[in-house]
Amino acid sequence: MAEKKALITLTTDFGEADYFVAAMKGVIYSINPEAEIVDLTHSIPPHDIYAAAFTLMCCYADFPTNTIHLVVVDPGVGSARRPIMVMTDNYRFIGPDNGVFSYIYQRPDVNRIVHLTTEHYFRQPVSSTFHGRDIFAPCAAYASKLVDWRMMGVGISDSVRFNIPAPVVLSEQQIRGTVLHVDRFGNLITNITPSELTEERIRAGARVRIGKHENLRVLTHFAEANQNELFAYFGSAGLLELAVPRQSAARIAEARRGVEVEVVVPT
Repeated sequence: MAEKKALITLTTDFGEADYFVAAMKGVIYSINPEAEIVDLTHSIPPHDIYAAAFTLMCCYADFPTNTIHLVVVDPGVGSARRPIMVMTDNYRFIGPDNGVFSYIYQRPDVNRIVHLTTEHYFRQPVSSTFHGRDIFAPCAAYASKLVDWRMMGVGISDSVRFNIPAPVVLSEQQIRGTVLHVDRFGNLITNITPSELTEERIRAGARVRIGKHENLRVLTHFAEANQNELFAYFGSAGLLELAVPRQSAARIAEARRGVEVEVVVPT
């Protein structure tokens, strides 16, 4: 089969100090020397499937059509968890069936999930602790050469998905949301979107509460906030975030992923 130039992104919790990322790249290039590899990030906190899923969700669509997104955050490596490929109209995602593609499953253009079973497309022998090198990387490389998915595995419909909380509009004056992610600056990213916290509600004086911190203003950018002010704003992911200028909102609010956030609009 003719070699096909393709873009493959890598997302892992491997860091940069060890040989793991380099080994995966070597396997990909050995199979498809024409592949282009982009390091999305290797700084996912160790074993943090939720952070990996959120990171992927925020940027996968910024890449060109037909990009293959390879994700290896895999605390269950060596167990019965399955290696899978998720196929959408425009992208493919390869990694462990542990919920890391949960946000992708919410997209309407997912058309197929494949359990990767054909050992011909694995690096041999397969290590019980490094499927990133021995299963996921070679499968991504073969997929980049347009190997038909039917040759690589079988379709499934029971992939693992974790619960993604949805914001709830309790009334015209009250919205309840949840912190989905804490970024490296300590900003708290929630699941509340402009569909819930509309411009009309903001103009009506909407305020945000998290824990003991109440009446947080909804601003547009960091420079608008006062020094040491915990405030809310819509970030680049299109989600309501909480921040403090040049400080960690997570530390100040004593909050983490899963903490409840409430928006109150005065009557």
